[in-house]
Amino acid sequence: MTTPGSDPTVRQALNAVRAEVGKAVVGQDGAVTSLLIALLCSGHVLLEGVPGVAKTLLVRTLAASLDLGTKRVQFTPDLMPGDVTGSLVYDARTAEFSFRAGPVFTNLLLADEINRTPPKTQASLLEAMEERQVSVDGSPRPLPDPFLVIATQNPVEYEGTYPLPEAQLDRFLLKVVLTVPPREQEIEVLARHAAGFDPRDLAAAGVRAVAGTSELAAARAEVRKVAVAPEVLGYTVDVCRATRQSPSLSLGVSPRGATALLATSRAWAWLNGRDYVTPDDVKALAHPTLRHRVQLRPEAELEGVTAETILSSVLATVPVPR
Repeated sequence: MTTPGSDPTVRQALNAVRAEVGKAVVGQDGAVTSLLIALLCSGHVLLEGVPGVAKTLLVRTLAASLDLGTKRVQFTPDLMPGDVTGSLVYDARTAEFSFRAGPVFTNLLLADEINRTPPKTQASLLEAMEERQVSVDGSPRPLPDPFLVIATQNPVEYEGTYPLPEAQLDRFLLKVVLTVPPREQEIEVLARHAAGFDPRDLAAAGVRAVAGTSELAAARAEVRKVAVAPEVLGYTVDVCRATRQSPSLSLGVSPRGATALLATSRAWAWLNGRDYVTPDDVKALAHPTLRHRVQLRPEAELEGVTAETILSSVLATVPVPR
């Protein structure tokens, strides 16, 4: 069932992006879908994965398949806020200060290893993520549309890092965990490289733009029309409220997290060709949307409890509307 008046070619174009990214990236279909959902919801993504699972290649290929601009910033302990947002530079010829835009002025910003930079530089992204603008010398400067921050974290090396505070984690729409692909898919990766695949030359791999900003804008408009029954709204709220009552959590999902779960569920329903949200849509997006919005109690961590197990338990116990 499709939304009345909707254009099926728009959905086909967005779904074609997944196949296009697959020409260069193997075994990360879930991550590709999550990034598409974030674009449809105008949200941001936190990517967590060990080095070498194609995080950078994923972002570059997504940008190429959507004809979007992309820039990468390697976050380091000595990175300053102006290195991200841009700064005023004195021009001796005109004797005036001019603004030199930073890498944040792009469509897809890859913030690589964001937890390796101090909180002051991390915070420089907050205004950009929330307000879609940066303020330099008191003057707001709008960012391009669409604008998406894709920040990466290495889950195994925490020495010398600055963990993101809960308030900043809550700004990310999704947290996507990239795992090492299964054996068959890893063999496929090696086979492509043996056949001459060059990750720096996406055009040679056959990656082309199959959608653009106009299709993305039309898709966002259609996602906003996806209907949500009162029972599904209640179920979404009940799932989030259940996390606040869990004895293993010191911090449950906030109302902002509930609105995020609603948004991602609508985008997922639309991508699957429906004009309404089901409880299964909510369940499908609960883990990536909520896993970074809860905080475990220290005693629960010692017992080996994880955010994933808590969310699975919540989804198993909260009554599903019929």
